[in-house]
Amino acid sequence: MQISKWSLHLLMIMIMIMIICVDQSDGYNATAAKADVGIILDLNQTVGKILKTCISMAIDDFYSKQSFNTMIVPHFRDASNSSAAAASAAIDLLKNTQVMAIFGPQRSIQADFVIDIGDLVRVPIISQSTSPLLSPTESPHFVRASWCSSSQAKAIAAIVKNFGWREVVVVYEDTTYGSGLMPFLSEGLMQINALVSYQSIVSPSAEDDRILQELYKMKTMQTRVFVVHMLPYLATRFFKMAKEAEMMREGYAWIIADVLTSLLHYVDSETIEAMQGVLGVKAYVPRSEEVRRFSKRWRKRFDRENPEMERTELDVVGLWAYDTVTVLAEAVEHVGVASPRFSKPVEGWNLTDLEAIGTSNSDPSFIHLIRNCKFKGLSGDFNISNGQLQPSAFEIVSVYGRGECTVGFWSERNGISKELKCDDEVQEKGNLGGILWPGATSTVPKGWEIPTSGKKLRVGVPVKKGFTEFIKVERNQENKAVKATGFCIDVFEEVMKSMPYAVQFEYIPFETIDGQSGGNYNDLVYQIFAEEYDAVVGDVTIVANRSNFVDFTFPYTESGVAIVVPIKDQDRKKNAWIFMKPLTTSLWLTIGAFFVFTGFVIWVLEHRVNKHFQGQVMQQVGMIFWFSFSTLVFAHRERVKSNLTRFVLIVWVFVVLVLTSSYTANLTSMLTLQQLQPKVNEVNDLVKNGEYVGYQEGSFVSGFLMDSMKFDSSKFRIYSSLEDYDDALSKGSRDGEVGAVVDELPYIRLFLSKYCHKYTMIWPTYRTSGFGFAFPKGSPLLPDVSRQILKLKEDDKMLVITRKWLGEEEGCNSSDGAVIASESLTLDSFRGLFLIAGLSSSSALVVYLCVFMYDNRCILTSTCSFKKKICDLGRVFCKEKGRDLLSTAADSRGRGERGVAQSQEGMFSQDDGFSTTEPATPMHDNHIELVQIDQHSLF
Repeated sequence: MQISKWSLHLLMIMIMIMIICVDQSDGYNATAAKADVGIILDLNQTVGKILKTCISMAIDDFYSKQSFNTMIVPHFRDASNSSAAAASAAIDLLKNTQVMAIFGPQRSIQADFVIDIGDLVRVPIISQSTSPLLSPTESPHFVRASWCSSSQAKAIAAIVKNFGWREVVVVYEDTTYGSGLMPFLSEGLMQINALVSYQSIVSPSAEDDRILQELYKMKTMQTRVFVVHMLPYLATRFFKMAKEAEMMREGYAWIIADVLTSLLHYVDSETIEAMQGVLGVKAYVPRSEEVRRFSKRWRKRFDRENPEMERTELDVVGLWAYDTVTVLAEAVEHVGVASPRFSKPVEGWNLTDLEAIGTSNSDPSFIHLIRNCKFKGLSGDFNISNGQLQPSAFEIVSVYGRGECTVGFWSERNGISKELKCDDEVQEKGNLGGILWPGATSTVPKGWEIPTSGKKLRVGVPVKKGFTEFIKVERNQENKAVKATGFCIDVFEEVMKSMPYAVQFEYIPFETIDGQSGGNYNDLVYQIFAEEYDAVVGDVTIVANRSNFVDFTFPYTESGVAIVVPIKDQDRKKNAWIFMKPLTTSLWLTIGAFFVFTGFVIWVLEHRVNKHFQGQVMQQVGMIFWFSFSTLVFAHRERVKSNLTRFVLIVWVFVVLVLTSSYTANLTSMLTLQQLQPKVNEVNDLVKNGEYVGYQEGSFVSGFLMDSMKFDSSKFRIYSSLEDYDDALSKGSRDGEVGAVVDELPYIRLFLSKYCHKYTMIWPTYRTSGFGFAFPKGSPLLPDVSRQILKLKEDDKMLVITRKWLGEEEGCNSSDGAVIASESLTLDSFRGLFLIAGLSSSSALVVYLCVFMYDNRCILTSTCSFKKKICDLGRVFCKEKGRDLLSTAADSRGRGERGVAQSQEGMFSQDDGFSTTEPATPMHDNHIELVQIDQHSLF
């Protein structure tokens, strides 16, 4: 009995040892100091339940690794979506549990008061509230364990810039969370030259009718780019109403901010259907293997703890909570647990509950360790600096189908990119993936449309009689509607079409009651300063005195003031090289090439049958050039014997005849024509001769003539049309009209395009600033209009408009007026002639070569090498044809008993008589003559 008692005690001791060993093997220290930590969450919400599971797993995972001297004991409290409940829970945790730190609350409006309590009792408040209005800098015991919503402002602005939008409407909920983003978003948009055209504030408690009313108001505006900053509960209702208001169709662009983007998986399917095509930004979390394993464990535990909930996805907020609790556990282990935990104040009768709590006795380094830490966590690079979790890269997603798809990334260092490596290295910078916009279209929205209502831009236009190519104003007799046309109007309307936002405008003529012009151009521009017009469009020149009252856009025409004078006849000056002028250089070169080619063809055809084309090499080369060039004057004396040569010569002589006749006629014409020259060569001649000078009615040129050119104002004549210019210049100063017209280059170009054979421009051209559109000083439209003018001038559209209204007429080859156009004959004029000559010569050469190869087919069919065959053919070609035939016949009679192969091998040897220089016998000569006669009949 005694033994069994001792055995029982021994068994119990062994069991205790095993329990302790098991506990230590799991990392739990039974003697560890308990560190109470308060957790305030909205436990009735999905996000609160996700955070609870993540926090519990973080504590379990941390202490399961090894034995620690401290251990966090979480105390969960439900904030119940109420700021008062959150504050009450915090006071309870501090007063009754004496926690070392508090995690939560989640929402900014709840955390605001709790942070003040933490600062008072010196207890760290670790919250995932994102509002920039809650500053860790101002609150030394506040730690933001999430990215501040202000960090996404630049990412949203980058998206706006990427698509070229210039204005956006911001819609946000009427809470601290919603309004906190606005200052930072406005600043980010200003940095990219965009602006917030309207702010729509929606109360979380607003009825659907109130939301719909606000949407209809935004629909009447021209901006079609909307940035939405709301929590999921309000955003769900808002986007359903937006679809009902038909604002989720083609032409609209929607961007949602984080945290809404990160919580899209909490939104019901009906809302997701309404949000198709919406872009969003959210914190980027690398999809590591560790995160995937944790997600599987989290899924099992979350489903076990919340069996009544539908399938829920783990988000970045849960990962941040996990990493934050890990940091908190490390800090607790480092500083230990103070005892007593709080220093009680001196007791008194007037102490409040907060004052009665006292202040925390935790080591001062405790809060410093939490507010400044950096490590590689589940969420990636987890870096808290000065109490703020630092952002890295944002993920850009598009709502598509039943969820979202990634279309790109944004980071402070690299901007927008299509792909992002783990080390933030950009692969395709400045691009996004394919996006299906609202309305199921891949076309990027312009960002604006013609608004349903709005004030029209009052555009003043000049009324003038002439130069209607630039601007013409007409009124409809029935409804008195104003219709403006012309070059300036087309440029203005094209610029307005290309603006990044809609601009409605109406033309208002600058006229008197009876429909006459209301004054000169200075008076017209001054109407903007008098607030009668919002802009002036027309052939208005940019000059210094006008810029005192208005701002001008970038000029859209060439600048300068020029002088036009009549022309006179003058004898052509002598030119030592005038004989080269009738033909162009290309035609001269082509003729020379055909002379050489034709001579070469004739030499090939005649070489074997005509002694004139034989002899030394230099003699034969000289014959090639002599024979062909002598045909120019038909001085060739050599008789040709081949019919192919005669065919080539017939065609070539015809070509030479046509060329010489054309050359002679054109040279004669050039030597007898008169050249047109201006009657006045310099401006000073006009002043010295007392010539009258004309200019356009209402133009600034009158002052320019007196100030810059020193003309007497009594010599001025005013005209209002191109026809007036022509009539005045034709009559001249002697008949009471003018000897010159001075005007701006666009008018001069137009005038010369119609009268280029009668007038010309003299130099110099005086520089001015050109035509521009006038706007009030400081007008916000001015930079955009100038930018679009620059784009238009770089595009083909400006050229099309210019040709439509100011294009040169047929026959006017110079924009400077009358000049003698080049009368040289070109190669195109004789292309057919050279084609006939080339084909005839080439055909004759091909026929000859075919016959030559056939006659010497025995060489081609021999077993000799290719080089030997070419050499043998060359030897045959270099010998006179009659001698070849005679030698071949004699060779056949002398060696008839030899085989065919042997006779072919020795056919062209010097022993056979082909290289002999001895004179032939009479019999040989007679035979040669017979052979020549037969062959001549063939060729």
